[in-house]
Amino acid sequence: MRAHKPERAVRSFPALIARCTETGLLVGHVPGFPGAHSQGETLDELQTNLQEVIAMLLEDGEPALESDFVGLQQIVLPA
Repeated sequence: MRAHKPERAVRSFPALIARCTETGLLVGHVPGFPGAHSQGETLDELQTNLQEVIAMLLEDGEPALESDFVGLQQIVLPA
């Protein structure tokens, strides 16, 4: 009989992503999580960079989130 490996807990955080008009880099941050921001040339690079930053921040303990992400809404104005 094989030993059962314990499952690792998975955590997820929402990230807002925009492209910087000056550098062309993708910039992402986790709303309400101080210090959880990074940049990258591609979405994959940004994802990896954000994962590293969040993991580093979590080493200091559970974050005191300043807000909870609710969602995005498109605001339409008449032309």
